[in-house]
Amino acid sequence: MIELTVSADAAGQRLDKYVRRALNGVPLSHVYKMFRTKKIRVNGLRGRAEQLLADGDKIAIRGDEERLLVPAEGAAKGPRAARRTFGILHEDQHLLVVDKPAGLAAHPGSGIEGATLVDEVRAYLRVPADLPPGEYRASPAHRLDRDTSGVVLVAKTRKAMVRLGELFTEGDEVRKAYLGLAKGKFAKVSGLIDLPLSEHEQTSRSKDQRGVKFQEALTRWQVISANHDASLLRVHIETGRTHQIRRHLQAFGHPVAGDRRYGDFAFNREARARWGLRRMFLHAWRLEVPHPVTGAPLRLEAPLPPELLEVLGRANLDAPPGAAPRVVPGAKRH
Repeated sequence: MIELTVSADAAGQRLDKYVRRALNGVPLSHVYKMFRTKKIRVNGLRGRAEQLLADGDKIAIRGDEERLLVPAEGAAKGPRAARRTFGILHEDQHLLVVDKPAGLAAHPGSGIEGATLVDEVRAYLRVPADLPPGEYRASPAHRLDRDTSGVVLVAKTRKAMVRLGELFTEGDEVRKAYLGLAKGKFAKVSGLIDLPLSEHEQTSRSKDQRGVKFQEALTRWQVISANHDASLLRVHIETGRTHQIRRHLQAFGHPVAGDRRYGDFAFNREARARWGLRRMFLHAWRLEVPHPVTGAPLRLEAPLPPELLEVLGRANLDAPPGAAPRVVPGAKRH
């Protein structure tokens, strides 16, 4: 029999979710069969899948402990070695705000090799690898493309993660601003792209049965600096669709420089040869959001990485005020 005690951090979640995390190698159908056959009990009483847990609750799971706690096939066998490559923009008890470099994936996934932002963050915060089942582990609260640099919020507590999830879903109190270099010169100095985008995660079977599902997508842009070849944009997204900025600018005829998926490949080669651009020029510059626990307004900003500032210099384009890293008088520059 497995006996577990719910901590204050794990409290508030449904019993079935807690048990599923504890028995991550057990098929979901078997977990719910255990509920039906009364093999899961809370404080001596039959456990109900939907009941909410409280701090100090005693959970008993009847069964062969060795078989139930076998790791899921393909599960990570331990934390990945991870040195910190991100910058720190803000940190408090509930929140860590990082400046993610380009090339670092935020989350593990298919095709992702090496350490991710999740790994680096947990190593930095010294999150134990052997946390009890159901305990919260610090995680990014939103996604940023692997090749995009800039601001990422990391929830250090479950309370912060839940509230950030609500804020990003509702969207009304979140303001995101990106800096991007786009191909060509725009006809206007600002504009709105109102173009629905197909759901990125829709399966082929779903498309065959229901047709392509489109989602509302709104992107506002403003030209900061431009020449005949390229334009530096400040971009605000009012919806959070996958690859929204990249897909919208491609559809608008001004793809993001260095974008290997949606970009103009001839332009990318030219930008690399002339300006030394070796990555996608898209940067999550500013993020405004209420603090998930205190409600205090947070205004977070990640300066443009040096390699992107160098590209702007070679292209004779000006960065917006405040986008360059601050230099402390008397400090050594590397």
